[in-house]
This record gives sequence, C-alpha cells and structure tokens, in this order.
Amino acid sequence: MEIFDHLILLFWLVFWVYWLASAIGVKKNIRNDEWRRDAGIRILLIAIIIVLLEVSSQWHLLGYQFGQGVQLAGVVLCGLGVAFAIWARWHLGRNWSGAPSIKEGHELVMSGPYRFVRHPIYTGMLLAILGSALVFGVVWAAVFFIFCVNFLYRIPVEEKYMMQLFPETYPAYKKGTKALIPFVW
Repeated sequence: MEIFDHLILLFWLVFWVYWLASAIGVKKNIRNDEWRRDAGIRILLIAIIIVLLEVSSQWHLLGYQFGQGVQLAGVVLCGLGVAFAIWARWHLGRNWSGAPSIKEGHELVMSGPYRFVRHPIYTGMLLAILGSALVFGVVWAAVFFIFCVNFLYRIPVEEKYMMQLFPETYPAYKKGTKALIPFVW
C-alpha cells in the first residue's frame, strides 16, 4: 500500500532532520582511536545501502512480498523505533557522537530510555530498519543485517570507553541494564 511507503519515508526524514539538527553543538571529542576505521566502515555501509536501495527499486517485486497486515506492523515498528532513537538522542544531549569516542566533560547518561537499555539509539534504529523491511521487503532485511553487524562491532568499543571513564558506576549500570533488548540482551 503506497501510504505505508510514504509513512516510512516520513519517519526516516524526521529521524535524519532531527539527527542533523541535534549534531550541532555536541561536545568536542577528546579521544576516538578508531576514527579512520569508523570512517571506512561508514562509507562501506552507505555504499552497500545505496546499492541495495537501487536494487530494490529496480526489482520492485522484492519490495512487496508482505501483506497489508505485516506492512502495517512494519509502519508501527518503524515509527516506534524512530521515536525511541530520537528520545535516546535527546537524553544523550551534547554527549552524542557519530562514532565511539570520549567527549570533553563526558557524562554517563542513565535516564530516559537509558534506564531500559545501554544502547537505545541502536535499539531504536534496528527496530525502525526492521519495520522498514516489513514494508519494503527483502533488501531492507539485508540493511537490517548490516546494521546489526555494525552495532555489534561498536558496542564493545563504546563500553570500553565507558569503563575507562566511569570505573565506579558503569559496571553496576552494565550489570543491571541490558545492551539492546530490555530484559533479554
């Protein structure tokens, strides 16, 4: 159904507009050991996603293999995922970084969605991508897989930084809060 396509695109537009606007004025990075590798991974991810999206537009049949009920569920999941990621980004405030890093005056944020998972931006993005896959089909499932791999790489790097910055409080927070899925993992 075409309305589902438009809603998914609208959700992602809201996500990216907020993301770009809120990136203004973030704290300065003090340490980002992996920035070259992160830049390479980002370029590779963007290239793969562009190719996959082009393939999906050329092979339109791959995009609509699910029924309207599944697509409606996808729209809801995408909307919830975008909202969760934006909520997390808002709570993170000026501590946000596009790549794992240590910021000037870095703070450990445990409020808002950070009460439920340690990496709620990733949780929200994965939920939104999964919802998009239910609407647009198989190609977006590949995008979901790519982002899962990327986030699984980034989580240990971020957590290493948090353990260095907050050796007294982060271990207890980590023990009491799951990484991506509340009460599960």
